[in-house]
Amino acid sequence: MIFIKKILVVDDDKNICELLNLYLKKEGYEVVFAYDGSEAVTVAKAENPNLILLDVMMPVINGWEACKLIRQFSNVPIIMLTALDTTENKVQGLNIGADDYIVKPFEPVEVIARINAHLRREETKASEEDSAEQVEITVDNISINLDKYEVKLDGELITDLKPKEVQLLYFFLTNKNQVFSREQLLDKVWGYEYYGGTRTVDVHIKSVREKLSSPNNKWEIKTIWNVGYKFEVK
Repeated sequence: MIFIKKILVVDDDKNICELLNLYLKKEGYEVVFAYDGSEAVTVAKAENPNLILLDVMMPVINGWEACKLIRQFSNVPIIMLTALDTTENKVQGLNIGADDYIVKPFEPVEVIARINAHLRREETKASEEDSAEQVEITVDNISINLDKYEVKLDGELITDLKPKEVQLLYFFLTNKNQVFSREQLLDKVWGYEYYGGTRTVDVHIKSVREKLSSPNNKWEIKTIWNVGYKFEVK
């Protein structure tokens, strides 16, 4: 049986929706639509898509708010579509749980390439998790259950970590005291086909540090200048 992947396209510009629909169906995807941020949340819950293309500037609620709400019940890849081509806006998207961003105007073939890359990454991750013997790991006062995407610090559940932050932290804990460049972390956590820049790594590490700060920590995500990062257990 062939499993057809479903893409949720969210944009108030129906011409863009029709254009993306044409290319996505040609690739063999099933496509569902929403035309404002509130509808996006409703459709995401009802349809359980494999990936979401989410416009930023929309009526009712904008894409940033919709992304936050979707992240409360879904870990599927979210690619933001935005005309706001500034580092601040891109960082904002990554901080609220988006996995990638594409700046308008865009080439449909680039959108398709990024969708394919993210879905391949999800398939690889699922396969690795199915075959992995160790889905839960504890180092010092921090523990991660990758099946449940649960992180505990000092025995307390940390609820505001984004999916990629959990994946990044899990990778560090399973490779403690090893130094990794930003490029290596992009490869191992985001997938080698990820199109974003290395700034993505810095943003996620900064967020993880802030959310997991504790006087009881005997570990740190240490910056190795001109090289990258290391999860160092003291």
